[in-house]
Amino acid sequence: MEKIKTFLWACLFLALVPMAWAADASMMDSMMPSMKEGGILLNPTPQLGQMEIFDEDMQMVMPFAQPHMGMTMLMLHGYGFFEAMGEEGVQRGRADFSAPNMFMADLGTTLDDHQYLNLDVMLTSDLWLVPKTGTPELLQIGENQSNGQPFIDAQHPHSSPLMGLTLSDTISLADDKSALKLFAAPRGESTDGPIAFMHRITGMVNPSTPLGHHIGQDVGHITSTVLGESLKLGSFHIEASVFNGTEPNPTQVDLPLGPINSFAVRAMDELAPNILFMASYANVGTPEPGIANDERFSASLYTHTPLDDIWTFHNTLIYGGITNIDNATFLNSVLDEFLFNTKVFNVYGRIEELQRTPNQLAVSGSATPNTGEWVTALTVGFSHQVVAWDGWELIAGLQATNDQLPSDFQAAYEGNPFSYQFFFQLGGTQAYSL
Repeated sequence: MEKIKTFLWACLFLALVPMAWAADASMMDSMMPSMKEGGILLNPTPQLGQMEIFDEDMQMVMPFAQPHMGMTMLMLHGYGFFEAMGEEGVQRGRADFSAPNMFMADLGTTLDDHQYLNLDVMLTSDLWLVPKTGTPELLQIGENQSNGQPFIDAQHPHSSPLMGLTLSDTISLADDKSALKLFAAPRGESTDGPIAFMHRITGMVNPSTPLGHHIGQDVGHITSTVLGESLKLGSFHIEASVFNGTEPNPTQVDLPLGPINSFAVRAMDELAPNILFMASYANVGTPEPGIANDERFSASLYTHTPLDDIWTFHNTLIYGGITNIDNATFLNSVLDEFLFNTKVFNVYGRIEELQRTPNQLAVSGSATPNTGEWVTALTVGFSHQVVAWDGWELIAGLQATNDQLPSDFQAAYEGNPFSYQFFFQLGGTQAYSL
């Protein structure tokens, strides 16, 4: 009965995602051509119009104020998965359904010739569409269930229904699209880590969250009480933020504010039109109960290579590191994601090397329970468009993952297990001039 309810709620939510009202698009046709692009996978290297700027953090085209060209825009983007998965291993393996999702709405308007004020709302219904014990994912950890037990071999739901609420003011500085963005968010993103997995093109196709999610990678993408800036000077960006470092409770419906006790800085450089490099550092206060402080480090590289008139190759390489988490002095993670795609086909993969401690995975018998040991996860997948309409699409896909484990983990996981997933993905992108 619980699985039937999950399926019905998933169908209801995904049926509502594409609903939007028609609006006049005449200005976008001539001034904002890339705003017309739909589909789940956003173009990471769009041909920008005169009134557009590319937001690297969100991987979205945003309006850019120009003299005597006032505008008010609504942009919608989102997607949800309905996935069925099975995992090898009697002790750890599970079979279940899950429907993780996210939906963004950006409403903005020009204030004058040089300012664009924007309200970004990011929503999810994970709390009600993901199993109470989390989406099955071997070797995944992070946060606690509602009963206080940690999520182990499972991905926690994201803060529901509000994943993010950010008010920003983008001030144009020069004709080369140099700009200063100031933002405030009771719940938003700190300026550290790579492009979050749910926003980068190589991550959007994969229904599974990277295992390095909490090891210096995406942990800052849902953060409380954020104040920050992003300065773009030509191809170079420098960002900084202050925030409350306590990680959110994913099983609570809330929007807590906390004292500012953390800071983060991130630098980006567009090395070429199809190459972006990022590096970041964060000093985080009270990330979890009993932990006074941790530090997060990241570096990432993104490339996009057209292979012919149809296929494009995308690649993401990420390093993440974190201190003082789960009684471990330092943990490392490395990820490489690749995607070969056309307008209707996606062939993708993910290679992860990261450290997990025996205690994190509840593996008993180790002489060094709080020392990180290297594990590997190899994923390959394929998906294709089933149907598309007005900027939205339904995609079907399947993927398989093999985990390679150290010898003292293999008894608990019964060797080097495989996991299998079949999924539908529904979502898209649309923009409207109001």
